[in-house]
Amino acid sequence: MTFTTRFAPSPTGHLHLGHAFSAWTAFTAAREAHGRFLLRLEDIDTVRCKPEFVDAILEDLAWLGLEWEEPVRRQSEHFDQYETVLQRLRGLGVVYRCFKTRKEIMEDIARAPHGVGDVYRGPAEPMSPDEETERLAAGDAYAWRLSLDRCRDRLGDRFDAMRFEEEGKGEIRADPAPLGDAILARKDVGTSYHIAVVHDDALQDITHIVRGRDLYELTPLHVLLQTLLNLPTPVYRHHRLLTDAHGERFAKRNKAATLRAMREAGLTPGQVRARFDMTEV
Repeated sequence: MTFTTRFAPSPTGHLHLGHAFSAWTAFTAAREAHGRFLLRLEDIDTVRCKPEFVDAILEDLAWLGLEWEEPVRRQSEHFDQYETVLQRLRGLGVVYRCFKTRKEIMEDIARAPHGVGDVYRGPAEPMSPDEETERLAAGDAYAWRLSLDRCRDRLGDRFDAMRFEEEGKGEIRADPAPLGDAILARKDVGTSYHIAVVHDDALQDITHIVRGRDLYELTPLHVLLQTLLNLPTPVYRHHRLLTDAHGERFAKRNKAATLRAMREAGLTPGQVRARFDMTEV
């Protein structure tokens, strides 16, 4: 199978040096493997994602020296596909509507037995069908959550046997328990990053996922979704994160670290790429 990877930014601002490093790392990996490099726009947040940032991403990456296959997949154009995935999970009986507010969730976590952690692990008792019908009729907001207990019941021994390959480290057990019952969609947004990324990686035949260490903890949840949906699990490579002189990760709020600002300051693509090895690890 051809080595295929991708860079998948959210167009909610200009790309910064950390984004550039991640994109270049994935692009270089594909080039060294004589494989494919794809660009995907994760723009399901239709409020914060802006057309001008889409244009800036394409322009900045091309300026940096990256090339990718066309067409570029835009997630905002495929909400119907993600809704189908959610319906499949509903059909498996592993998701539930959660009407609790953030405050109520935090109160439930605080009341949980010592050692349970700071994540939500579902209600002590499921909501009755009558109460759920009443809440829906009232128009109450809700989130679709993935029930780890139901997933464990559904998968049986396969649940504890889930593994993923971390490049350079071998197989690692995929334990989603530290993430609790994750949100997969909301009443007003029919998908989440988790559903969209798992679906799209399979659809686009992604064999290797090259991304930052900050996303490492989400990998077990994605492996769980892949297992439930009978999708392939790619090989993962979580690279180091670039930090500034103060040891802080680059962020979109750091205007001086954007590729746009560096270009305007007269830096060349080669000078920007040279900074990948000059920052703290």
